Order: sequence, then C-alpha cells, then structure tokens
Amino acid sequence: MKKDNSKAKCEYPVLPVPAVGVVIVSPYKKVLMIKRGKAPAKDTWSVPGGTIELGETIFDAAKREVMEETGIKCTPYHVFDAVDAIYRDKDGRIRFHYVIVYVVARAREEMPLARDDAKEAKWMTSNEIETVQTPGRTCELVKKALKYV
Repeated sequence: MKKDNSKAKCEYPVLPVPAVGVVIVSPYKKVLMIKRGKAPAKDTWSVPGGTIELGETIFDAAKREVMEETGIKCTPYHVFDAVDAIYRDKDGRIRFHYVIVYVVARAREEMPLARDDAKEAKWMTSNEIETVQTPGRTCELVKKALKYV
C-alpha cells in the first residue's frame, strides 16, 4: 500500500512541520483573530494559519489557511518573522513542533466565519488582543507586523 504524504504528521512528528501564521490587517488597522478549536493552543486566540502543503508557497498557504478558517480573502505581502512552536507532553516527548513563518496580509474588514479548526473569528484592535489569552509570542508578533502596514 502506498503511503499518503500529502499531509505532514503533526502530532509526535519525526521532523519539524513547516507552517504559516498570517497577521491580516484591515484598512481600519484591526487584526483578524481566531479562537483555536484544536491542540495545540486550543481555546486561545491566535492569528489564522496552519501547515504548508507540499508544493505550496508560503503566500499560497497563507491565503488558503485564512480562507479555510475564516472565509476571508487576503493578500499576503511580506514575511516578517519565523518562530519555533514546540509543545511537549507530560513525559517530555515532543508532541508538536512547527516552524511557523509569519506573514502580514491585507484584507477588507468583512464578517469572518469560524470554520475548520477555528471556534470563533473576529476583528480586534491591538489593545483588544492584549486582553485575551494568546499562545506564545502572539501579541509581540502582531505589534511587529503592524510596523509593515
């Protein structure tokens, strides 16, 4: 039987998994945020994103992931950071290891629809983002992305 390599094994991987995080900024300087519905980072607010598929560019992955999770069309235009997101289980084994390439994108401030692994989706100001639970360096990354707008 032929092994399906179309999706990387994300949980307990043998190699880091390439992913994209997308800071989408509206003309009103609001940022599109989603509440994660799955591990890792379940029930925290983060920017949309996910794994990069084989043969897909970073910007194509960004557009696809944002559409899948929110129904919003965006235009990515700048790579501004890369982060290791490593999550260990209670025994110290690596449960998840993503290398996340962060991009900034533009989009109209339309009503997002929480889809795929997003439980909620909404536009927030940078001040609002600081009041919700976020994983890792999310607040810092959003502030950094806003410098490129």
